[in-house]
Order: sequence, then C-alpha cells, then structure tokens
Amino acid sequence: MKVIWGDLTEEEQTALKRVNRRPYPALSKALAERLVFLGLAEERPRGTAINKTGRELVINTLLGVRRE
Repeated sequence: MKVIWGDLTEEEQTALKRVNRRPYPALSKALAERLVFLGLAEERPRGTAINKTGRELVINTLLGVRRE
C-alpha cells in the first residue's frame, strides 16, 4: 500500500515530520502503531523511528513545497 502525504491526517503528518528530525518521546503509542502500520516507521530498541519510506515521503513533500 503506497501512502501519499494527503492520505495522512494533520496529526500523522506532524508526527512523521518530528520523528524525521529526532526521537519524539511525546509520540503516543496509538499514533506510533499507526505510522508503523502505514509502513512509514518501525519499532526499534529506543522506540518508534521513521524508516526509509517515511523519510522519503517527508523529504519529497518538503521539497515539493519549496518548488511551488
């Protein structure tokens, strides 16, 4: 299942941008599980972290905004 930025809620978008920058301890368990389910994050020993697919989505979205 390919997820595009517009498929995400505002809360999911914000969380994904925050975990892209650094660990996000305020990330709720439910939201972390949702990002993992969507294939945008993964569980690691130190908690939920963005994965390659999630990082590409964030970067491509941010770059797309700059081009407009």
